[in-house]
Amino acid sequence: MKDAFPTIRLQGRGGWVAGRDGIVISFFFHDHPEAFADAVWRALQTYLQAIPRGSLGWYPSEEGELDPLDEKGWEHIRKYLLDPPWKGVWSVELMESPSEAGSYHFEYYARRLGDPILEDPISSVSFTFPTEYVKEHGASHLQALALQLSHELPFNFGYASFAIVSPQGLFSSANWNITESLLARYLGLDAYNNRELSAVIGTHALGPHWLTFLGQPLLGQLGGIDALRDALPFPEVSVLPMDGDRVLVALDEWPDPIDTQKQAIPPQYRALARRMEPFLFQYEGEELLPYQHDTNRWLRRFL
Repeated sequence: MKDAFPTIRLQGRGGWVAGRDGIVISFFFHDHPEAFADAVWRALQTYLQAIPRGSLGWYPSEEGELDPLDEKGWEHIRKYLLDPPWKGVWSVELMESPSEAGSYHFEYYARRLGDPILEDPISSVSFTFPTEYVKEHGASHLQALALQLSHELPFNFGYASFAIVSPQGLFSSANWNITESLLARYLGLDAYNNRELSAVIGTHALGPHWLTFLGQPLLGQLGGIDALRDALPFPEVSVLPMDGDRVLVALDEWPDPIDTQKQAIPPQYRALARRMEPFLFQYEGEELLPYQHDTNRWLRRFL
């Protein structure tokens, strides 16, 4: 399975890398940020211990400039994440490269529940890795790391997946025809944009992934852990209970790109998608924008 990953390099105008193949681990929280900011900070420390030293080197300052993550920068990030200067909407973005999409990124978007400016806000955090990381360390190591990252996080939904690693959804600045063809061929390839989605998804699911994390209220809506086990009677699947009324559903041993030119959709992905369908996020309205139509169709790709 480790040889099944395609090499992806999406280029923006000027030749800079707008997205590359890798792994993303994302979690979503339906609570006020004060309830989980400390846990997010500790998860960030776990991430830093797992990746090569110095992999995160830059962050956007409040003035819009990219500043180095030196000792002063880290102290600023710690204070900003744990005690932000305002209590509405804020973000922490840590990146490997100041000029293009690298391999390692940390993105945290804190949203105030009920914010009248946003449609259905929820907070999110994501951690990324290059494909080489899972090839070198193995999928079981990455699954264990995802569990470590999630340990204290009060998520209602989360996942780990093969992905286009691209902070802030920068893949949209590349040639969209190339991106669209990749997503059409590799159904296990995630094109995440938590900055956009965390403003609108509320407590909905984003479909099945290699590792799918479920908390409340979503887990209860799906019938609980026993109902999930009954719905997923496949030898590749493991359903692991977690404390805090949460569960991890692992759909396979390795993250699967699901190359439709070589294989059918694995039945366990279809089964979980059908179970999730009533709770799947979809943009609604009579006059949706083209990207909203595309997102709705893509989120239903396993149905």
